[in-house]
Parts: sequence; C-alpha cells; structure tokens
Amino acid sequence: MNLHRRHLSKGQVAMITVKARSESEQGGRSESEQGGRSDSEQTARALGNQVGIAVAFLGRASTVLQHAPNLVDAVINGTMGLDEAYSIARENKERANGAEAQLARLRAEDPQLADRVVEGELTIQGAWAERKARQEEDLRQRRVATNLLCEILPALAQIRGSRTFAQYDPELVPPGRAVTREVIEHAATALAEMAAVWKDRNLP
Repeated sequence: MNLHRRHLSKGQVAMITVKARSESEQGGRSESEQGGRSDSEQTARALGNQVGIAVAFLGRASTVLQHAPNLVDAVINGTMGLDEAYSIARENKERANGAEAQLARLRAEDPQLADRVVEGELTIQGAWAERKARQEEDLRQRRVATNLLCEILPALAQIRGSRTFAQYDPELVPPGRAVTREVIEHAATALAEMAAVWKDRNLP
C-alpha cells in the first residue's frame, strides 16, 4: 500500500519490503530452517523484481533491520537515508562479531569469567581486564617464589658435608631467624615436597 500511495526512494522501498517480510514470517519457521541460503537469495531476487529494486538494496535494509532496528522507522519515514543507516548497522555488526570472538576466546582461556559476562555481571572489556590482572598477579607470585627458592636452596646445598651445622651458635642468631628442630623438620618436609614437584614437572 505504501509503495502505491507514496513517492518513495529505493532505500525506503527496500526498508518497507524487508520489514513487511520480517513481520509476515514471525510466528513461523525462519527461511534458514525452511531452505537455507539458496532459497533466501531466490526470495530476495523475487522480491526485488516485484518492487523494482536491486537485491543489494534489500541486503542493506536487512542488515539495518538485524543490527540497527532502531533506525528502521527513520529510513521508512525518510528522515535517514538507507546508506547512512546501513553504515551504522554494519559498524554494530562488526562490534557484535568482535565481541562474540572475544567471548569465545575468553571461554577457551577462562570459562568462569566468560560465564560472568554472559550473566551480565561483567562486560567483555572488564573480564579481559580482570584476566590480565590475574595473570600479572600470578607472574608476580611466581617471580617471588622463584627468587626465594633460588636464594635459599643453592646456599643450603653448598653447606652439605661441611662443618657449618656443627658451628651453629644460638648466641649469634639474628632476630627472628633462629634454627630449631621444628624449623629443620619443616625444612626437610619442604625439600621432600619440592623434590616431588620437580619430579612431576620433569625439571632437572
């Protein structure tokens, strides 16, 4: 009815056609369920021939309908051109595709963070920031642990078989650094645990 009653641009015709087609399909199965891409392309060509516009216009209008639905009425009313709306819709689509790719990557690396994004607890940017913070904290802890072990173990290994143990003098102990039997037992346990970890990790 709009096509016959009004003088419309090709962009308006395309938008009206795509919107009407979408509304007529609501409540039934989608095209992709009924026949796939080839049927969709044939239908688009048939519609284009029927209303007298190129399939490319219908494709742009479909992109607007899917990725910038708030602009559909503006295109139909003529307050915004189809090309302008399509440009905005394409940017929205690219952002959406980028976000989906980032979410898929996040799910592979940290499923719990991905779930929080899906639940709306975090934005995708916030999730990546939290993951980066976790990685930096993990690196810090590994650096501290590595430096501590490298400081203690080689020095302990060097005094094996020497008279260092026999020369221990409680009177010369720095504050808070006394060596007791309990400390020795804990150190022995730590060394046993360390040896097991080194074996599991196949470290030299």
